[in-house]
Amino acid sequence: MNRFYVVLGVLAGVLGIAVFALLRTGGTAPAAAAGPPPTVADDGFRGYSLGQATAPVEITEYLDFECPVCASFATIQMPTIKEQLINSGRVRWRYRDFPLPVHKYSRFAAHAAQCAGAQGKFFEMHDQLFNHHQWAQTGKDPSDLFRSFALSSGVDLNAYDACMVAGRYAQRIEFSRQEGDQRLVDGTPTFFANGKKLDFRRLPGSDDFKAIADSIIAHSPRH
Repeated sequence: MNRFYVVLGVLAGVLGIAVFALLRTGGTAPAAAAGPPPTVADDGFRGYSLGQATAPVEITEYLDFECPVCASFATIQMPTIKEQLINSGRVRWRYRDFPLPVHKYSRFAAHAAQCAGAQGKFFEMHDQLFNHHQWAQTGKDPSDLFRSFALSSGVDLNAYDACMVAGRYAQRIEFSRQEGDQRLVDGTPTFFANGKKLDFRRLPGSDDFKAIADSIIAHSPRH
């Protein structure tokens, strides 16, 4: 009988440790989605974009979802940029992935956004990842949290899970990162206006992009 209780106690202890570990890590990030792929192929994709295709100015942003500066820009500056420049038809905004090697879950977050994007919910997932950016400061595996973000974004979780486990967009993300290397992207966020790299000494704001758009439009052949 005593031996029975000893065994039972050991099993309870093991179970307790397992539950604690699960709560601490929040899940297990699939390696296929969390790390770089063994090979890279161009699938022709060039990023999700906001705004009209006929906009005279295109801003391309290379971002890292784990980057706190990217989160600050997305939550503080982008609402005004959308209202003043994108919704008015003057600017089209294109997003490209540039996961930094110093950020453990940046590729995983980029992949979560791509899997949501496959269901037409990229921007909803983008906003979830940046509006609730506390996950990036914990160092904990955000798998379960990202699933909750996907659910809140209106994503079918079965399709999302299959996409994440397969690492379906790992090559796409790495292709974008390599493209950024070729364009001399050296940090995030980095911006290009109509293909020209913009060099800022500080994080730019909505007024900076308004001035850039005004200048490009004023010097365009149509004006």
